[in-house]
Amino acid sequence: MPVTAAIIVAAGRGERAGGELPKQWQMLGGRPVIERTIAAFSGAPDIGPIVVVLHRDDMVRAAQLGEVICVAGGATRKDSVLAGLRAVPSQVTQVLIHDAARPLVSQALITRVIAALEGSSAAPGLPITDALWRGDDGKVGGVQPRDALFAAQTPQGFQFDAILAAHRAYRAKASDDVEVARAHGLEVTIVEGEAENFKITHPQDFARAEAVLGGRMDVRVGSGFDVHRFCTGDHVTLCGVAVPYGKGLEGHSDADVAMHAITDAIYGALSAGDIGRHFPPSDPQWKNANSGLFLSHASGMAGERGYRINQIDCTIICEDPKIGPHAAAMQAQLAEITGVAEDRISVKATTSERLGFTGRGEGIAAQATATLVAE
Repeated sequence: MPVTAAIIVAAGRGERAGGELPKQWQMLGGRPVIERTIAAFSGAPDIGPIVVVLHRDDMVRAAQLGEVICVAGGATRKDSVLAGLRAVPSQVTQVLIHDAARPLVSQALITRVIAALEGSSAAPGLPITDALWRGDDGKVGGVQPRDALFAAQTPQGFQFDAILAAHRAYRAKASDDVEVARAHGLEVTIVEGEAENFKITHPQDFARAEAVLGGRMDVRVGSGFDVHRFCTGDHVTLCGVAVPYGKGLEGHSDADVAMHAITDAIYGALSAGDIGRHFPPSDPQWKNANSGLFLSHASGMAGERGYRINQIDCTIICEDPKIGPHAAAMQAQLAEITGVAEDRISVKATTSERLGFTGRGEGIAAQATATLVAE
């Protein structure tokens, strides 16, 4: 099974973009450009390790980029890509090389490039639709036929060993990695690019990118449901709050049925499975664990994949204990763990009219929904 790494090249200074910071560190829609680019790849299902190539002066910022491999780049783009290739883990078989200044790359485009590799190389391009002129001292000196011409984009994908050998052998300057690959005899398949996947180069490109982000509406909704039976005890833990009661809840962790439902709702919105996938009940290290660990992990994963938790709604189903007196404390606890404002968290309760296991007082159930919005 191929293992695909992403190399994000961010070692340039981007002076044409203006601003006090290099363009990859400037803000776009409330987040640095480079963080948006990383999020696009970390959220892609077929991407494994991510290597980020930074300018040496920017290595102090590496810690803010999360779980990626950071390496210092070189004097040229080709030198930086080679540094990134050398930092790729040994299990990687193919690699995508992408410009950090293209933060609007879609996961669909990433998937298309990977699908087109099949033992070879692939890169996205857009057919040229405008007329092309040759300039001559500020005047039109001729017309260039546009047939079969494409505007190159990234990510550009290659078999790892082949592109590493190509970069080691190439001695001249290169505009991109396709040029390096072709000089080494590699064939490159063109896949369909995307107009929104443009490279931020000039100050006005930030406004264009902001407009694209404003037009995107990527909303995800997940649901979660959990049940725990009563056992001996003197309290139940719900949404991180110890509620005095003449019984406890049975479970491998702290049996916080409400927090488990919320956690699964977030995982569900991310298409990331459930608590059992990330924290197997067969693993003794999670015995009696605080369920806040699970919720914190799910919330962190949402952020890493470029999503903000916009709203949480949880319904606790039981005859007793009474939830109302503790609901505000539960909302506060959930807000502290997830970073979501309390007025965007709902904790409420209902009975099952004495029907079923909850009606018979055999346990507590909880269901939850979580709404995530792409940042």
